[in-house]
Amino acid sequence: MARPYIINALDIGSGFLKLVTISKRPKEEDFEILGFAKEPSIGIRKGVIIDIQKVAEKIAFLVRKVEQDCGQKINNIYANITGGHIFCTCSRGLVSVSRADQKISEEDVERVLRAARAISLSSNKEIIEVFPKEFIVDGEAGVREPVGMEGVRLEVEALILCGFSPYLKNSSQAILKAGLQINDLILNSLASARAVLTSREKELGVCVLDIGAGVTDMAVFEEGNLLHTAIFPIGSGHITSDIAICLKTDIDAAEKIKLEFGTCETAYSKKDGKKIKIIRPGERSEEEQLLFSREELANIIGARVSEIFELVNKELKKISRQEMLPAGVVLTGGGARLPKIKNLARKELKLPCRVGASKISANFQEDPSLSTLYGLILEGFDVEEGRGNFSNFGKGIKEQLKRFFRTLIP
Repeated sequence: MARPYIINALDIGSGFLKLVTISKRPKEEDFEILGFAKEPSIGIRKGVIIDIQKVAEKIAFLVRKVEQDCGQKINNIYANITGGHIFCTCSRGLVSVSRADQKISEEDVERVLRAARAISLSSNKEIIEVFPKEFIVDGEAGVREPVGMEGVRLEVEALILCGFSPYLKNSSQAILKAGLQINDLILNSLASARAVLTSREKELGVCVLDIGAGVTDMAVFEEGNLLHTAIFPIGSGHITSDIAICLKTDIDAAEKIKLEFGTCETAYSKKDGKKIKIIRPGERSEEEQLLFSREELANIIGARVSEIFELVNKELKKISRQEMLPAGVVLTGGGARLPKIKNLARKELKLPCRVGASKISANFQEDPSLSTLYGLILEGFDVEEGRGNFSNFGKGIKEQLKRFFRTLIP
């Protein structure tokens, strides 16, 4: 019997850090969770690591917990990256076919992708990865796989993903300081898309929105390819802050109120006009009373969620896809658990909408907040079995980081 693959996946979020170790035998669908742990995040703001040491300590703590559960050493991981510093731009590459028989080779494809990377960036920004949208052979567009075709000229329309170099290094440095090696770094929205989107949705045209605590990650797919990405510095944590400010309470109480009574639809809330009274201990052993209506709470939540959808609409308009995605929008991430968020999305975006949730194993309930982690697991197994979708995503970062960290070694 073939030895099982062991995959370790780390979700670095603004709200929580999550680590899981999974075992799966080659060519089998089912896998087994060997260990899982999560801890509230510290040192992360809006998806960006701002305190490397604190994040490294948290990761190391999670590693110890999971190692105790699974009884084996964790040496390497697949992890996600996000943050408002990451952006995309379109580029075009052009090369002449090199072979005398004019058959396009893999080397020609690599050369045209390198040509597409020739864009101007400031010294503190770098290219993370190049995603081909389509190849063009002798003026004929719409080619997905040009290798083996005959032609004189090969072009590519590509999406270039870029980021702020210091923040990219922070992510890897925190992981390395925790004593781990990096198998791959995958953009958060791509990991979530891997977990919750179907091949048909990606073919027709779909937008995935991962509403996390600190940021909302967006990725648009069409004809099976990545068409656009964006990251907004607004997440479900901002909803909690809004509730705390408007109801004049602390963050912990606001989070509990959001989870227990929150909804995105005012019309739904008007059915219950009663005031909600919450009594809890005050700072000096005095009872503190909070009084609010469901409608008031829904207005607070709805305003912030509508702001997110407004930003999404602006991005869709940039790429001429506003109200033009046949497969609609798939919501995921912790923020997608808000009741009636699908209704608000349909109203604001004028697109079909569903919530995408992931079930890592039979022992776990379906949970949108686990989508990124599940996507990292799936991509890890795909890489092990030689069919990774985004397996080259972190290659450029990792090579640069290897050189960077060599300079730190005395």
